[in-house]
Amino acid sequence: MDGTSTRTTAFETLFNFRDVGGVPGLDGRPVRRQRLYRSDSPHRIDGVDREAFEALGIRTVVDLRRPAEVRRHGRVPAYDGLVYQHIHPEHPLWEESAYSEELGLARWLADRYHDLATAGSAGLVAAIEVIADAEAAPVLVHCVAGKDRTGVVCALTLSLLGVADADIADDYARSTAASARFSEWLASTMPDEPPLPAPFLASPAEAMTLFLAELRDRHGSVPDYLVGAGLAPARIDALRTHLLD
Repeated sequence: MDGTSTRTTAFETLFNFRDVGGVPGLDGRPVRRQRLYRSDSPHRIDGVDREAFEALGIRTVVDLRRPAEVRRHGRVPAYDGLVYQHIHPEHPLWEESAYSEELGLARWLADRYHDLATAGSAGLVAAIEVIADAEAAPVLVHCVAGKDRTGVVCALTLSLLGVADADIADDYARSTAASARFSEWLASTMPDEPPLPAPFLASPAEAMTLFLAELRDRHGSVPDYLVGAGLAPARIDALRTHLLD
């Protein structure tokens, strides 16, 4: 994994924004930079943050949040040339699956990602179809914190591009520090808000490696899972054509 300074753009009100590119994929070809970004929700950006965001030339924003989350907080501010796509992959509420220390954080998170991959497969495919469209790029994919729904979409995308699980998990794990920054900001700006539960903040690399390994055990491969869920093989070819150097 290359240095974070070449992949991260600094914002005051975004805490988990980064370029997904720069890692080696199929045949050692690197994933192209400045084509796919991931983030926590950009509904807060304004002023200098908005100028920095627009300067990136992002054409498409894929919002993975639940409809109620979009209604509660709003969406990314509109600007000329921006296409906003709300794609909600169905999944059970996390509150319905109690966390236990005995189970462990990595296992609990991997189980939540399997829930998403099962119930929300159509939405995951729809998000990857947007990412596979060269005309949509640069694309930003986000949810609320930018680590779980966004993490799964980016992990599946990078896996299709031939990125090693270890590199995918390393990128995913960077969201833990970002979540801590967001939690600090929330405590300082909204002191009456209750603190976020620990499982909502952490992104241990093991959770993503577990999820990817078990997804292959269940479906044969990541491409087999996505094609079985409705992704056309031609979209995988298109993804690799425009996202691999």
